Amino acid sequence: MNDTTPAPAPDPALRTRGGYATWVTERIRYNDLDPNNHVNNIAINQFFEDGRVDFRIVKMPGDAVDILAGFVVVKFTVEYVSELSYPGEVDVGTVVLRVGGSSYTMGQGIFQGDKCIAVAETITVSVDAETGKASRIEGDLRTALEDNLPAS
Repeated sequence: MNDTTPAPAPDPALRTRGGYATWVTERIRYNDLDPNNHVNNIAINQFFEDGRVDFRIVKMPGDAVDILAGFVVVKFTVEYVSELSYPGEVDVGTVVLRVGGSSYTMGQGIFQGDKCIAVAETITVSVDAETGKASRIEGDLRTALEDNLPAS
């Protein structure tokens, strides 16, 4: 039996510019276009990845960045909100939404000015290199992630 229940959409609060921990500006390239002259979903997803990498560089202590090599993305949910065209730039905001025992969830938004283009949530799990099983997030990495949770 196939489960046709749609995945829940990313948090609607991600559609506004407030609350993101980091921002990176990305240039839209001509080769990002689809046959309809809109930026294609693969390029938009690449902007999200660039935002996650920038977050790690800016917000994680040096040794935590190395530790992140043991993390894998297990779920990526995106909602495309508005069309995006060439030429131009986009701002990618990233924030930690939740920190669990062995995983954390990041929220992201892509904006052109105040216009939301897309939002995403990514769940990443810590994996022990030797066993291939989930491992607990501890120490400086846990502190860095928790320090970037939105203020409640």
